[in-house]
Amino acid sequence: MSTSSETKTPAPAATIPLCVPEIRGNEWQYVKNCLDTSWVSSVGAYVDRFEQKMAERLGAPFHGVATVNGTAALHTALLVAGVQPDDEVLVSDLTFIAPANAIRYAGAWPVLIDAEPGCWQMDPQQVELFLTRDCEMAGGVLRNRQSGRRVKAIIPVHILGHPVDLDPIMELAGRFDLVVIEDATEGLGGHYRGSPLGGIGHIGCYSFNGNKMITTGGGGMLVTGNPQWAEKARYLTTQAKDDPLEYIHGELGFNYRLTNLQAAMGCAQLEQLDAYLSAKEAIADRYRQELCMVPGITPMPTVDYGQSAWWLYTVRVDPAQYGMDRKTLMQRLAAEGIQTRPLWQPLHLSPVYRQAQRIGGEVSEQLNSSALSLPCSVGLSAAEQQRVIEALVRLGG
Repeated sequence: MSTSSETKTPAPAATIPLCVPEIRGNEWQYVKNCLDTSWVSSVGAYVDRFEQKMAERLGAPFHGVATVNGTAALHTALLVAGVQPDDEVLVSDLTFIAPANAIRYAGAWPVLIDAEPGCWQMDPQQVELFLTRDCEMAGGVLRNRQSGRRVKAIIPVHILGHPVDLDPIMELAGRFDLVVIEDATEGLGGHYRGSPLGGIGHIGCYSFNGNKMITTGGGGMLVTGNPQWAEKARYLTTQAKDDPLEYIHGELGFNYRLTNLQAAMGCAQLEQLDAYLSAKEAIADRYRQELCMVPGITPMPTVDYGQSAWWLYTVRVDPAQYGMDRKTLMQRLAAEGIQTRPLWQPLHLSPVYRQAQRIGGEVSEQLNSSALSLPCSVGLSAAEQQRVIEALVRLGG
């Protein structure tokens, strides 16, 4: 009778995760400083420092307001931008659900804008179609002809770290007096025509969740060049305190402030961002070079108007050419210890938003059914990436 050490069954290969945090800098030192000094809550030097360093990356005259997560930043951005209950806000149909939820938190309603097939982002032509065909100016206010509601803002989401084509959206926003809130929760470090993502619209929002470009464990930030909006955001995120000593609150506020502990980690992570971006780009380059010749696999697109942050490297799978669909491939890779994931279900298919007005939606559905994100952690080794590539080549055909 053989023992387990004598069996010929090879040990299973270690799982290659999709995208995990990279801790390589001053995180331990800065967090220990918080613990040693007892500055662990929402007040402390690291919160101010993190906000300042994020704003500096965008250039003067930006202001940062750190929040507990990216959704809180989006919710706060909508409020300071003047979005009121029963207003409407245009938002990407193909995105994680957070920005649509933030719109509802503000009492407003999302209008879902389809993706465009070239780079999978909010389609500016569909934005223009809605604003010119489905809306009208009445008394200086833009209203949706179908619902009668005021249209107040646009939230383009830079999905997967890739830039939305913002120039036409900003032009439309200026023409129709709309506020643009960039959802750059996946786009930190990316650029559009030389400008950092999150710093082009009227307000930008970031996320520092565990799988984002940098992480504070959970956290977010609102950035804006409007000092009054920044002051209002800081006020709302600290429970709207008019007199903190006497507990006087003039408005409905929120407990949305980032803690000093999390900000300490964010400061350390931000020091490594450029190195992280270089690693992500190298991973993307290798995937593109190795997978472009695999029948049925279409590498992630690039554009001449911007630079992706390459948050999640994503390919499209054509089942007719590749031999299996995206879902089957995901299952086969999982059986080999390779973690992947699909793009989000388009918001118009989500039960909570099936009644929302949408413009298009067919492209978002096609992308959802065919796109698969591959392992791309900053610390992904060349051997691990080669294992992913070899599996994709072997399983096809």
